Amino acid sequence: MAKDHGNQIKNDDTYEALREEGYSKEKSARIANAQANSEQTPSKDGGKGKKYEDRTKEELYQKAKEVGIEGRSNMSKDELIDALRNH
Repeated sequence: MAKDHGNQIKNDDTYEALREEGYSKEKSARIANAQANSEQTPSKDGGKGKKYEDRTKEELYQKAKEVGIEGRSNMSKDELIDALRNH
């Protein structure tokens, strides 16, 4: 039985399987959470998102918050884009 990782991990079984395969905590969480979301899966919706440059600063801030980027509140739009791409 999978360990409960709290509210941030939506699919504990998938998360643990990915961690055992050597994926980072962040990548495992992203994949597990995307698969738990019935409306959006990485395999079906990959590449269909808006480009970062086409998003508002608020949208970028929310995405940075979602993936846990530190210092996001003091970042400009360009800095948020760079942080998201290199996270």
